[in-house]
Amino acid sequence: MGSRRWFFGLLPLVLLIVLVVLLFRFGPIGVFRAAFPPVEELTIDRVKLEPGQLFIYVTNGGPEPVTVAQVLVDEAYWQFEVNRDQTIPRLGKATISLPYPWVEGETHEIKLVTSTGLTFDHVINVATESPRVDARYLTTFTLLGIYVGVIPVLLGLLWLPFLRALPDRWIAFFLSLTAGLLLFLGVDALDEALKTARTLPAAYQGTSLVLLGTVITILVLVAVSRLFVAGGDPVQRRFALATLIAFGIGLHNLGEGLAIGAAYSLGELALGTFLVIGFTIHNTTEGLGIVAPIAKERPRVSRLVLLGLLAGAPTIAGAWIGGLSYSPVLATLFLAIGAGAIFQVVYELLKLMIRDERASALAYQVAGFAAGLLVMYLTGLFVAA
Repeated sequence: MGSRRWFFGLLPLVLLIVLVVLLFRFGPIGVFRAAFPPVEELTIDRVKLEPGQLFIYVTNGGPEPVTVAQVLVDEAYWQFEVNRDQTIPRLGKATISLPYPWVEGETHEIKLVTSTGLTFDHVINVATESPRVDARYLTTFTLLGIYVGVIPVLLGLLWLPFLRALPDRWIAFFLSLTAGLLLFLGVDALDEALKTARTLPAAYQGTSLVLLGTVITILVLVAVSRLFVAGGDPVQRRFALATLIAFGIGLHNLGEGLAIGAAYSLGELALGTFLVIGFTIHNTTEGLGIVAPIAKERPRVSRLVLLGLLAGAPTIAGAWIGGLSYSPVLATLFLAIGAGAIFQVVYELLKLMIRDERASALAYQVAGFAAGLLVMYLTGLFVAA
């Protein structure tokens, strides 16, 4: 009986595979290929600059192999080499290197010409030598991650004694403020994920990647929260919720670290500096969100430090990933995961707020939620600068 069930379960899949194979071998694809030129798509991921040398990193995101026939820099043809065959397969990556006397601080335009005559352009707005990976380089990104992610969050945790002295209605205010803070962060992360997804080759289906990362993260955290947040006594639930908040913020800060590391690795120093200053101010409010659920408790200092590291330390990892080998695919996925984690935490906070049935708390909750959104908007202006 079991084998019969598996037979009927697998039969449609086997027939579908046979149908697809027949379409590829005997269907109209060959006719269309003969009648129309191939569809080519080449994405220039980034350009690395060394003294007298350019390294162009490309991805073939189209349905057909692409052959790089010529390379123009500032409207002049240059001899080039490819680290593999000049024909790049579908979803394949290649590095094109060529000698070129680029000038510090100037703009240079790169144009790749395929064997069919299609061109793909990339502009280096401000030419500057790409950083070399060494101990100093890694130390710099580590310090940036600590400065941007860890220290501001730990500073925000210092609001705990202030919150502990407040009456219950003001605790409801700050819990709602936390929900507003996190909702803003979640929407911001989702927006950044979609922006990064638009830079991906079409074959990677950037929007679908964002959907997968966001939804799967929410589902996983729903299961985790049912195990830890829903169980135990009220004190344990509050500490579990604080940990979940710190975890969600940490995933978001991983994306912030990616942005900072990528900005510096690509030579965009001014952008990187503004991001560091903006995120430092921005992230101080995150510590407040972590301690709000445990405002009436007396956690050990070591536990608070661990919560701060859980929220802030991923910034260091993000800076390393962005600085060493920035990948738009990973950036899109990490930002989507961060958005999903934060949305799940907001859901848990809203459940906690709804359980508070006091009429007097409602006004404080509404005001706190609006204040959280406003605070994040105002601190976000520094990042936008």
